[in-house]
Amino acid sequence: MARASVRRGVAAAGCAALALALAPALAGAAATPVTQVAPPTGEIRLNQQGYLPQETKQARLMAPGPVTGDTFTVSNDAGQVVLHGRVPEMPSGAWNSRFPDIYRLDLSRLRTPGRYRVVTTGAIEATSPWFRVAAAGPLFGSLLRSGVLFDRNQRDGAGVVAGPLHRRPSHLHDRHATVYAWPHMERGSDLITDRRLHPLGRPAVDVAGGWFDAGDYLKFTHSTAYNDVLLFTSARLLGRRAPAALTREARHGLRWLDKMWDARSRTLHLQVGIGSGNRAGTFRGDHDLWRLPQADDRDHRHLDRFVSHRPVLEAAPPGHRISPNLVGRVVASFSLAAQADARSHPARAHRELRQARLLYAMAATVRPPRPLVTALPHAFYPESSWLDDMQLGSAELALAAHAVHAPAAGYLRDSAGFARRYLASGSTDTLNLYDTGALADVSLAHAMRAIHGAGHLAVSRRDLTRNLRSQILRGVRHARHDAFGAAVSVDEFDANSHTFGLIASVGLYDGLTHSDRFQPFASAQRTWLLGGDPWGVTAMVGIGHAFPNCMQHQVANLSGHLDGSPPPDAGAVVNGPNGKDNFDGGLGGFQTGMRHCTSAARGLTRFDGHGSRYVDDVRAWQTDEPALDMTGAAVIAAAAQLHLHPRAPIGRRVVTR
Repeated sequence: MARASVRRGVAAAGCAALALALAPALAGAAATPVTQVAPPTGEIRLNQQGYLPQETKQARLMAPGPVTGDTFTVSNDAGQVVLHGRVPEMPSGAWNSRFPDIYRLDLSRLRTPGRYRVVTTGAIEATSPWFRVAAAGPLFGSLLRSGVLFDRNQRDGAGVVAGPLHRRPSHLHDRHATVYAWPHMERGSDLITDRRLHPLGRPAVDVAGGWFDAGDYLKFTHSTAYNDVLLFTSARLLGRRAPAALTREARHGLRWLDKMWDARSRTLHLQVGIGSGNRAGTFRGDHDLWRLPQADDRDHRHLDRFVSHRPVLEAAPPGHRISPNLVGRVVASFSLAAQADARSHPARAHRELRQARLLYAMAATVRPPRPLVTALPHAFYPESSWLDDMQLGSAELALAAHAVHAPAAGYLRDSAGFARRYLASGSTDTLNLYDTGALADVSLAHAMRAIHGAGHLAVSRRDLTRNLRSQILRGVRHARHDAFGAAVSVDEFDANSHTFGLIASVGLYDGLTHSDRFQPFASAQRTWLLGGDPWGVTAMVGIGHAFPNCMQHQVANLSGHLDGSPPPDAGAVVNGPNGKDNFDGGLGGFQTGMRHCTSAARGLTRFDGHGSRYVDDVRAWQTDEPALDMTGAAVIAAAAQLHLHPRAPIGRRVVTR
């Protein structure tokens, strides 16, 4: 608009003089070659990790204007053109002012394994990153093994694995931790308003070990149990093909949950550590410091007494009913372990089953707390659904009891009852930390087939498969109207987690129904997660050409490299794009101790659109902080898809950058 508003009179006033000045040059113009103007540059977004030979393969051309008659070629790493195609006349949608036209490129005819890239020619020129066509084992196996490696890097306690990030034993004082009363907190914040914390006079508890929840060093029963369920379920799906590292990590999580559940006093401990300190400034919390975790054991400052000797909080007083969302997922973890142990370690299986039964009996299903207990503050994990967790826990408990030849019908009836109520609740969520319904439906369906003599059940297998299908269809409907085929809103939290959850749900559904109806959808979502989004940054560190370099993760920031070169915190999955409103206050300053890291040079702001942003910066927790639940979603997605390829060997983790 500004360029078009130049007044005609100003332009005309200099025309004669300009013509005289140019006359000598124009006289020799015939002998001077005309400089060619390069076509505008576009961007190609595709699955940077790679595609299966037979699957639907889609890429996106982000164009700065309309495209007419453009073509594209696919070349292998020897420079040979192996595929020709034409850019469609009609775009699949618009994104932002820089890229108002998005075109879908179909690469499905490319089926020969190898390494390739796409180049467009015509009005818009663009070149894609390299990608592969490979078998299911290498592709899904890399996602799975990388995700497990992240969990290993998240370990706390004496049993850490040094690895390339040089992890050291940490928070050893957790072996003799003090239980405190719930502190009061500022509304909408984790800032404590009490001048001091109040010990409850309970015996010291051993809560050492477990996993850090995210980029900080807090440990939560809620998220640990969810991640552990995902790992054990993944191992069950893969059977004998399950990598040893996967089962080891599931066991590591269970050992910590076994400490958090005290069956003798009927107490489930909620978390270890506090986020921020208090308003009065008389003590600090985990989020007030930026350091390696082993530093906390040597921190003797009085101000940091709750950082070095971390408080433990209870989900409920000893012997009192416990929030059912917590009960359901912890019961499921114990029960999955019992199923795995039933043949090879029967004594251990019976103990795990006993732990699950005792905890199951403590669920507050008649009068659940409001809000549900997840963490302190509740805003860390604002879950509102518990019927799905209890459906899952009772279904896995039924399968565990059946595996050791114990009575199981009662738990099966319970699960069907919870399922009926869950279906009636009209939930519109899909598989993620806050909704385990997809896992619960599949587990209950398997239990209904395996266990007989339970009488009439409140739901049928058809009800369960229909509900699972409806969750997938929510993503399918959203993807139809998105320029990049995204199945979820990119201006809300947990986009990556929900999308991996949908891929997992497709694998679970196809395994349950022996169909492949939603595989093209799952392929498109894998593409979106692994470089096919507008920013061209993959969701998982170490996978693809461009992945997060500057995560808000203390160990990765202080022990890794800041440019994506080895050693990265391989396997970490970040939140991904988020609503731009979450950045209204800016990123703020770098915290004391942070190594400054920002990927501003990537120019990611050019690709923001539709009310969303992606920021690769150590300060950007909104988009760039990894967590157990996000990475666990990638693990279960890979396992559920590998389950559909029973002969595919799971090779070693492959870094594809």
